[in-house]
Amino acid sequence: MAVSPTQDMVRFGLFELDLRAGQLSRNGAKIRLPQQSLQLLTALLERPGEILSREELTQRLWSSDVFVDFDHGLNKSIQKLRDALGDSADSPRYIETIPRVGYRFIAPVNNGTRLQEQQPDPPAAQPTQDLPPAQPPASVTEDKKKSWWPLLVACLSVLAVVAAWLIHRRPPAPEPIHSLAVLPLDNLSGDPAQDYFADGMTDELTTMLAKDSTLRVISRTSVMQYKGARRPLPQIARELGVDGILEGSIARSGDKVHMTIQLIQASSDTHIWAESYDRAANDVVSLPGEAAQTIAKRLGSAALQPTPARYVNPEAHDAYLRGRYIWFHGDNEPAGKYFKKATELQPDYAPGWAGLASYYGQGSFDDLDPRIAIPQGIEAAKKAVELDPSLPWARLSLGAMMFFNWNWVQADQEVMRSYELDPDFAEGYHFRAKMLNAYGRHEEAIELEKKAMELDPFERPFAMGLVLVEARQFDAAIDDIRSRLEADPQDVGLHWMLTECYRRKGDLKEAAKEWEKSELLSGNKEEAANIQRTYEKGGYQALLLRQLSKFKKKSATQYVSPFQFALQYAQLGRREETIAMLEESFQQRSPYLLFIQNDPAYDFLHSDPRYRSLIQRIGLPPAW
Repeated sequence: MAVSPTQDMVRFGLFELDLRAGQLSRNGAKIRLPQQSLQLLTALLERPGEILSREELTQRLWSSDVFVDFDHGLNKSIQKLRDALGDSADSPRYIETIPRVGYRFIAPVNNGTRLQEQQPDPPAAQPTQDLPPAQPPASVTEDKKKSWWPLLVACLSVLAVVAAWLIHRRPPAPEPIHSLAVLPLDNLSGDPAQDYFADGMTDELTTMLAKDSTLRVISRTSVMQYKGARRPLPQIARELGVDGILEGSIARSGDKVHMTIQLIQASSDTHIWAESYDRAANDVVSLPGEAAQTIAKRLGSAALQPTPARYVNPEAHDAYLRGRYIWFHGDNEPAGKYFKKATELQPDYAPGWAGLASYYGQGSFDDLDPRIAIPQGIEAAKKAVELDPSLPWARLSLGAMMFFNWNWVQADQEVMRSYELDPDFAEGYHFRAKMLNAYGRHEEAIELEKKAMELDPFERPFAMGLVLVEARQFDAAIDDIRSRLEADPQDVGLHWMLTECYRRKGDLKEAAKEWEKSELLSGNKEEAANIQRTYEKGGYQALLLRQLSKFKKKSATQYVSPFQFALQYAQLGRREETIAMLEESFQQRSPYLLFIQNDPAYDFLHSDPRYRSLIQRIGLPPAW
């Protein structure tokens, strides 16, 4: 029988592949797919269930006269195909990896049939010649008795086909949800000043779901990129690698709060559950925990021992939410004021103390004198851990403050404890990577940072470049930063990290360009122009002298770390001034000193006994 034209449309799961048009679609919506990934999908669909070797697929995708990195190209094409299908190498639904061999398409195709080459129609039946009339059978009665059996068989066959069709047409049961992303709640209050409240409730809902369920919950920073975005939910789920999406809105007006949330099964874009909550404004503290427990029970993933609710003063809670919102936007000083207010309003509120410790830790690098800030940060962090030993942020804050105080053993214990309490706590892995880099354990640091970036690639996109440049893998760091800039060319942090990469590598011309670009993207057009003019007139050395002048002027009215002076002097090769400023940094316990051996600017001091004594007093293993 001839293959009908409709067989050019191959169906599997929710997807259709039009072989003639070379177009993949899902539920009628077209999906953009690179040509090589499309060829790869076609090859896999031609032989579903069979293993196609990497060599065979490579030959299918590239002709013999093409010179490319075939392994990298094939891996990239497979990944793009998986992204389009929402598939995962760890838990494949469509494409299975056969390690060191190849790949296999494992989903049903066209109701289980395979793609085949079209076969020619069978020869048409020849017209029959006139024949003599058929003779009646010897026993008509016997034939009638036998004739109902084929009819019965035919009826049963038709019924079986109809039943199979009905089963096929029945909507499949929703796939189970094991991972979830909580999208930023929309602020429907009509007041942009309430954005902190919407973001804070999103953060707390995310935290409570992670604590009170067995779900893998994506971090707040990974989902915050979708704030205000109007993209299809299945696309967001694919980008975040989750099975489910929780979205909703919140509005606070006067003393009333209204929150609506709904749960979506990502692959089918199916609505699973929704709920609305109305609360008095002074009774919203327990709302995220209540919603999280309801969702966890609905998905059959509730934790065996949910976190017991604690009383929280509503005003302290509101101050903490404001502080978190401001702190995550990079404004440390006003954030500290709100954290301090939270602890004053409720002295036994652990998150407020953890936030206050974060403020002191961040400030000890530049804005605050570390001789004052570090002891205050240690006190705040210890208070947070005492009030809630199970709070990962509290453990991390204490570990960070101990690290800044050069207490290596306790610092490592507390930071590791933070991600033992929450294995998805990316901040814990990130900070321990920094610690290991300072201690010269660079390979371990790189592996930990990879883990942090897998969990949360959006909070610090520069972090992988930082850990690589601290390990003096300059080209790898530059490649990583460049690849991330392709996705976000305007990211100021990435450009500043690139400045550091080039500066430490010794490519000062490129360093100056990236420095200028960082200022320009920050909105500092005049400063960018000054950097360009200064470099053109006197080179990189002129930029360093200009920085020294700026720091001296600034230090007349506010605190400036002596380490900032030491770094400029070191790059200028001025030994005595560098040693003097490093010694002053030591007396002030500047956290910058912890990373000094990773910067080539200080290599010229390695033979100096004063420098060696400094490293020994800090407690760092010597790197010379």
